Amino acid sequence: MKLALFDLDHTLLPIDSDYAWGEFTIRMGWTDPVEFAAKNDAFYAHYQAGTLDIHDYVRFATEAFRLQGPEKAAQAHAQFMQEVILPAIRPQATALLNQHREAGDRLVIVTATNEFVTRPIAQALGVAELIAVELVRGADGWFTGEINGVPSIREGKVQRLQQWLQAKGLDWGDVDSTFYSDSSNDLPLLKRVNHPVATNPDAKLRAAAAEQGWPILELFSQQ
Repeated sequence: MKLALFDLDHTLLPIDSDYAWGEFTIRMGWTDPVEFAAKNDAFYAHYQAGTLDIHDYVRFATEAFRLQGPEKAAQAHAQFMQEVILPAIRPQATALLNQHREAGDRLVIVTATNEFVTRPIAQALGVAELIAVELVRGADGWFTGEINGVPSIREGKVQRLQQWLQAKGLDWGDVDSTFYSDSSNDLPLLKRVNHPVATNPDAKLRAAAAEQGWPILELFSQQ
């Protein structure tokens, strides 16, 4: 199996969908703008530095929509897709996905952003397979704010891919894998796949890619 793996934020999208969703909840009036923005910025800085506590972050990032309930949350996300995400989908990203589709590759988005935010985005990109941070559902069927299983961040992306392969009766040796990512947080998975591609890379990943001889793709500078 030829496997094409893609990080989402700043890789297929030129924005961070999780951060943008947080900003959107401020505009919806669901959060205190000063307090939420300060915490959101602090968590984002930790993510960029590779020091994010994903459990603390997910509790914080999901609280606004969890308090609204399923119906209001779904309506807001649909609006978020129309106003924020769809305008951010670039032809370069869809062309890259189509290139792999036409080659017969199996496409998977592997993201550290939670499933509530990212599943509709993966659908909009036409990617059926999504590995995201899964959320625990309570007795009422609604999200609790806790993470279900291994969070798909840093080494967790490797673990989640391993689980995904095992569920299909496969192992790493059975696939020819390519992974596109912008983030040094994804170095564990980039080092694990057959074909790592540093895509719109941050400074640390750019340096690692140069050292390792990995290709660097500036996806959004291409017309």
